[in-house]
Amino acid sequence: MPRKIFAIVLFIFLILVMWTALDVQASPEGQVLQYATPTPGPDGRIVYIVQAGDSCLRISLLTGVTVDQIRSLNRLNESCDLREGLELLIGFGGPSAGSPTPGPSPTPTEVLPTPTPVSGGLAQICVLLYDDVNGDGKRQETEMAIAGGAVSVTNLKGGYSQTLNTLPGDPEAEFQGICFTDVPQGEYTVSVGIPDGYNATTALDYNLIGTNKVQAGNTVYLPFGAQRGSAPVVNPAVESRSPTIAIVGALMLVIAGGLFWYARRMTAGPKSSRFK
Repeated sequence: MPRKIFAIVLFIFLILVMWTALDVQASPEGQVLQYATPTPGPDGRIVYIVQAGDSCLRISLLTGVTVDQIRSLNRLNESCDLREGLELLIGFGGPSAGSPTPGPSPTPTEVLPTPTPVSGGLAQICVLLYDDVNGDGKRQETEMAIAGGAVSVTNLKGGYSQTLNTLPGDPEAEFQGICFTDVPQGEYTVSVGIPDGYNATTALDYNLIGTNKVQAGNTVYLPFGAQRGSAPVVNPAVESRSPTIAIVGALMLVIAGGLFWYARRMTAGPKSSRFK
């Protein structure tokens, strides 16, 4: 009898372990608390709606945007006071687009040296989104401009925010990109949204701050690269663990079945000897 009880308890314990293992595997770490970035609007702006109990720190942890950037983009005070329902600008992503496909690791975007002087007290910011055919993060002369993207230029202290769509490249043109004219002197964030079917090969955000800030009378050129891609998006955590779940579950069932069979044999006792 004690053996029977022990076998039954062991069987129940293994079932519970198997159930717990499957539940943990089905909800890998990092998927329970996950923030879905809002879809960019037609103007490329990404907006976060303040919820009850939100703070700038909590929103920063959810979105990956620093507290200082949240305050600068939304002209908040030093205490970063918020109210429920407030629309916060947290970045730019171009017009509404589908999920990006995995591609080569982006390389940092660098401002081109020696800005070209322009007349007047304002400046220009010229941006080229090019088809990085070889994926090296550097633009060659044969790599043409990509149409259908979006470029946003925003002054970090407010007062200027513009968005333009990228156009097809003209092989005969000296510059294939788009230019923001009449830009006041100051510090800016330049963000690029790439069209569907492309993977970024350079960083898609660049801050014109400090020594790189926009100076009156200058033209600043910024290149951003993207490469065509068609690989489907997968969740590595789920894809890599699915076979493990099946294997562990099968092994647990086999072990449990063997123990159950053993327990029944032990409780049945020796066979009758009347046929001897």
